[in-house]
This record gives sequence, structure tokens and C-alpha cells, in this order.
Amino acid sequence: MSDVRTEAALKTEKSGESSNFISKWFKALFVDETNNTMIQFFRSLFVGGVATVADIGVLVLFRELFHTSETVATVLGFIAGLTVNYVISTFWVFSKAKVKNRVFDFIAFAVIGIIGLGLTELIIAPFAMEGFFGEGFFVKKAIFGSLIPTDKYYIIGKLAATVLVYIWNFCARKFILYRHVEEE
Repeated sequence: MSDVRTEAALKTEKSGESSNFISKWFKALFVDETNNTMIQFFRSLFVGGVATVADIGVLVLFRELFHTSETVATVLGFIAGLTVNYVISTFWVFSKAKVKNRVFDFIAFAVIGIIGLGLTELIIAPFAMEGFFGEGFFVKKAIFGSLIPTDKYYIIGKLAATVLVYIWNFCARKFILYRHVEEE
């Protein structure tokens, strides 16, 4: 009988240890302030996802509902995504800014984002019906055939740009704007 209790007590203890381990990891990944680049990258993926939904949502809304050009709709989506990204990032991903003034911090954050917008526009241009350079290469060649209508190619360009520009934005913000400064 004592063997049964000992075995049950061990199972309970192991269960408590794994629960404690999960709790610590959850707190490290989602709650505690951190300067750990991998955790910030992980959190940034979530923030980027929310910001991307805002960005693409506004892009598609203005393109499809209001029939604005891909270029204008992309800029409006960018503004929505940038705002969402800044607000969440400054409180959850990067808690310590090198710049203490929130206005200047936002301007620096936005400049990095504007460079990302330029990259996005360059990536989307070959997929656009009405891009910076006129009708895009992929649209002219109808490269995707009948699989996707040519007036929807911009979405493919936006998805490709999202991945590439995400990497730019994270690296630039982490290593330029929110680089950890050793406390003296």
C-alpha cells in the first residue's frame, strides 16, 4: 500500500514540475519584460501578424471597396499596420527604447517602417495593375495563367513583401532603435 502512495505522490510531483515549467515558459514568452532577441522575435511575429491583418485589411478594403490604386491602398494599409505595430511593440516586444521621447521614438520607428514601405512598393510593383511603373511584369505576362485573375496579383506581391519586410523591420528596430544598452 505504501508503494501505491509513493507512486501516486511521484506522479503528482512530476505533474507539478511540468506545470511549473510550462508556467515559467509561458511567462517568459508572453508576460515578462525581456531583452532576449529570440523571445522578442517570437513576440514580434504575433505583433506582426496583428499588424499585417490591419495592413492587408485596409489594403483590400480600399482597393476592392473604394477602387483606389494598389499604390494608394498599400500606403493606407501601411499606415494602419504601422500604428498597430508601434503601439503593441513598444509595450510588449521592446520595452526599453534608446530614445526616451515617445514622439521621436515613433518617428524613428516610422522611418524604419517607411523604408519597409518602399521595399513593399518595389516588391508589389511587378504584380500591380497600376503600379509605380505602370502595369507590372507578372500582370503583362499573365504569369499565373487562369489560376488567379490578374487584377488580384497584387495580393501575391503583398504576401511576398510581408515576409521580406518583416525581417527588415524586426532587425532594424531591434538592432538600431531598441538595442539593449547595458545599465551602468
